Amino acid sequence: MIKDSPDYSASKSEKQTANHPCPIFTIRPGINSETLLVHAYETLASANVMATELSSILTGPTCNLVLGIQQMIVLAQLSVGEVLDQLNPQQ
Repeated sequence: MIKDSPDYSASKSEKQTANHPCPIFTIRPGINSETLLVHAYETLASANVMATELSSILTGPTCNLVLGIQQMIVLAQLSVGEVLDQLNPQQ
């Protein structure tokens, strides 16, 4: 006998649309763009460190995969850093 799998999907009232993000993780309205970019930059820097550490204990194709992910993180971090520099050029 095959049992039906339980439906763990959200009910209609719990499903979120693109205009109404999940309220578990939200950004307080009114936060300025520079603050958001600084936090994004710091998050990317942390992800870079984690990927670097992980790649140092892996070998072969798995290590190469993590290094590829690290490269994408660094490119995103450079992009965010450039936008920050354009917003605040005196530093």
